[in-house]
Amino acid sequence: MQVRIRRDVCRGHAECVEIAPAVFALDSKNKAVVLDPDAASAGTLLEAAEACPCGAIVVEDDDGNELSA
Repeated sequence: MQVRIRRDVCRGHAECVEIAPAVFALDSKNKAVVLDPDAASAGTLLEAAEACPCGAIVVEDDDGNELSA
């Protein structure tokens, strides 16, 4: 599973950090970064992606297909 942040879209609301703090953090520019995509279940990653008000989180399967909740 792959998790990436579309940094041009991220506005630093930090919903992802609240849902999965071991996976996401905000950097010095107040943009989300992925710390460890394996630190949470697939369900939690999808929940974080769904909660992002900017739609900045992309979760993909191992074949590169975008997943949705």
